[in-house]
Amino acid sequence: MAESDGWVYMLGAGLGIAAGTLDVKVGDLLATALFVLTSTMLLALLRPERPWRWILIVGVFVPLVQLLAYILLTEKPYRAQIYESFLGFLTGIAGAYGGSVARKGWNELHRK
Repeated sequence: MAESDGWVYMLGAGLGIAAGTLDVKVGDLLATALFVLTSTMLLALLRPERPWRWILIVGVFVPLVQLLAYILLTEKPYRAQIYESFLGFLTGIAGAYGGSVARKGWNELHRK
């Protein structure tokens, strides 16, 4: 990991925690999915190489925050909510690879 990429990884972790918090507090699968989609797309636009890493960094926090809310805040999710928290990986795939392709296309169009 290059020193200049550290802030992007921290941004990704922060966006992942925000997505997990959104999932716990709002409980709306569509809102969480759109947030994960835009987060991974933003991260892939910033660093288009290896977009799978943004899927993992953002997507892993949604079920992790769900688990922490269950343990620490005594939030009792339904069984469906637990399974839904893993669906962030699917929208993360679309966002990360879409952002990566868009950035590479932009670089190709504006190459000198």
